[in-house]
Amino acid sequence: MPLALLALAIGAFGIGTTEFVIMGLLPQVGADLGVSVPTAGFLVTGYALGVMIGAPIMTVLGTKISRKNMLMLLMGLFILGNVISAVAPVFAVMLIGRVVASLAHGAFFGIGSVVAAELVAPEKKAGAISMMFTGLTVANVVGVPLGTFVGQSAGWRVTFFIVAALGVLGLAGVAKLVPDVPKPAGVQLRHEVAAFKNTQVVLAMAMTVLGFGGVFAAITYIAPMMTEVSGFAESSVTWLMVIFGLGMVAGNLIGGRFADRKLMPMLYTALGGLALVLLLFTFLASGKAASVVAVFLIGALGFATVPPLQKRVLDHAHGAPTLASAANIGAFNLGNALSAWLGGLVISAGLGYTAPNAVGAVLAAAALVLAVISHRLELRPARTAGASAPADLGPAATKPGSARTRVGSGPARPDLAAAADPGTTPAAAEAARS
Repeated sequence: MPLALLALAIGAFGIGTTEFVIMGLLPQVGADLGVSVPTAGFLVTGYALGVMIGAPIMTVLGTKISRKNMLMLLMGLFILGNVISAVAPVFAVMLIGRVVASLAHGAFFGIGSVVAAELVAPEKKAGAISMMFTGLTVANVVGVPLGTFVGQSAGWRVTFFIVAALGVLGLAGVAKLVPDVPKPAGVQLRHEVAAFKNTQVVLAMAMTVLGFGGVFAAITYIAPMMTEVSGFAESSVTWLMVIFGLGMVAGNLIGGRFADRKLMPMLYTALGGLALVLLLFTFLASGKAASVVAVFLIGALGFATVPPLQKRVLDHAHGAPTLASAANIGAFNLGNALSAWLGGLVISAGLGYTAPNAVGAVLAAAALVLAVISHRLELRPARTAGASAPADLGPAATKPGSARTRVGSGPARPDLAAAADPGTTPAAAEAARS
């Protein structure tokens, strides 16, 4: 794996830290800026909305420059947003800083995925993508707990200055290590938009929304679930989130490794396993040991879907993958927002703090169904090719005077000979091998 992936991973680490660290600092931020904790929660919502909106917008704006330069500009935007957050005198300015930083999120991961895939051989694409996303997963193990500790002990503004410094390091890494790969010739905005007409691209994004929605249906409400149902102390939530982060790291690396070998079986396993674990977690959350195992597996199985889904979008949006790749990052955040809303609904309905796990199981199962549909649609061209090939006429066809043995007559059925190679697409051929 080239060193350029390290620069992308550092940028991803900074982005992952700033996205999630705010959740542990809401009381401090709210008290300092004179707003309630629920109001401070808009810093989380605003960031998520900024990712969803900013991913396609920033990608479109970057279609006229090289991908390396765009990555550098995005890291500059990320630094600016975190500095604004660190010095914000009032809540409104803090919210603006969060939104500015979020605008870089989707486009960085989207464009970064394309760059990472181009840096390696075709059979290593998913592994390269997972290496970049490792920065995001490690952020949940190291960056978020450390940032929370620093924010609670030295002040939340110090945390955001540190995150901005991580952005400077990521910017320097991109400038030094990422090759200046020019924008592909002939690719225009209409080509990028046309990728969304591909059914497989749309299905992959829907799987992203539902699959990752299954993860965050449970994790969004992990604190009250662990304290009220499992019986953990409030102080235990921090290390439980570290367990979740370790699962994310493991799942991301495993997903990247096996997606390069058997992409669809990897997706089936991860989504099916996620649905099963979430369903069991609904009934076993009262046990501490079972809860720890479930939290790890939810992180592992959830993030095992990231490299294969991102690669699937790149494969089917071939020729113009940048916008689709960035939009798929926005789909992750859409899944987060959707599942958090649905989880809140079932809790408000009086079904208890474990009910979001059942919601997550349904979402993950729905993603699995879409994966099966997607694979069947992808196999259809290969099956059509097989059905169009001439049948084996058997020994009888070799009788003297038959079409096969007629000297000088050439193929008896030129139309069948042509149909034997109907131009099966690379994606269909890969699906057949899967």
